[in-house]
Amino acid sequence: MATIKDVSRLAGVSVATVSRVLNQNGYVHEDTEKKVLNAIRELNYIPNDVARSLTKKSAKMLALIVPDITNPFFNELARAVEKVTQLYGYATILCNSDDTPANEKQYIHALKQKYIDGFILATNTLSPEEIKQLDVPVVMLDRTISSTIPTVASDNREGARMAVQFLLNQGCRTIAHIRGPLELSIADERCQGYLDVVGQSDWFRPELIVNGEFNLHEAAAAVHGLLERHPNIDGIFAGNDIMAMGALRAVQKRGIAVPDAMQIVGYDGIALGGMVYPELSTVAQPIYEMGLLAARMLIKLIEKKTLDVMHYKLDVELVHRGTTRESTSQL
Repeated sequence: MATIKDVSRLAGVSVATVSRVLNQNGYVHEDTEKKVLNAIRELNYIPNDVARSLTKKSAKMLALIVPDITNPFFNELARAVEKVTQLYGYATILCNSDDTPANEKQYIHALKQKYIDGFILATNTLSPEEIKQLDVPVVMLDRTISSTIPTVASDNREGARMAVQFLLNQGCRTIAHIRGPLELSIADERCQGYLDVVGQSDWFRPELIVNGEFNLHEAAAAVHGLLERHPNIDGIFAGNDIMAMGALRAVQKRGIAVPDAMQIVGYDGIALGGMVYPELSTVAQPIYEMGLLAARMLIKLIEKKTLDVMHYKLDVELVHRGTTRESTSQL
């Protein structure tokens, strides 16, 4: 295998000159650069990325930290992020924090020792002050924690309004909400969207909101308890598709017909929603576009380019499938 010394001998230049060409660091005459590049091609020389990272304090490596790798939503985000990073010559490390601050900090500490170039965080465990102390570029994805940190998210509140209004238009008279974790911005926004539509209704009670922790089993258990206490519920808006599937499972186990006696709408638009029966009606986020934007923003920051937009709030779309009845009125 060719070495950097072999390249320098063939090109007739010093090892330091070859290193400057490889790292694009310092002035090298155009003719000299061509000699070095020709020698690299002729010898099929492959630079040592570890050594280059020590020189440049860069490994062309990004990290995407997600709270729950079992949720297909984050798999779809990761796929989009990886597509962009590969296009620009970066590698992506996917880390699962289990929504635990200690796990996230452990990942960050270990990766920073490897000259990680930046982080995309789809988590909510670090404070803005802790993120600032990382001293590398950071983009928040699907989470908003500070106006000073670049962010890509969907319009969660408006999406929730769309879902609940749709259930009302489909004839529902008592709609429950399965919300996500407390003090999580996206869960709070989706819950607020629900309240915007039904908060003043004569049938509304605060106990129609239960916490499903963005988890299928927690949501199923919450719906069982909810229907024990409020058997008149005929509509459910779940704060993500995984919880909506848990709600669907609970409702079906109780022998309640979907969508005739119970209608359900989720949030996210993951592909798995089209694989359950009945297929899940949902508020679809532009998941792929969100991942693409976050990756492009981070690479711009790493390369010290100015961001055109600091905060993206993307539109969502209501997808009508089998867990809601055929439309009887317009939104």
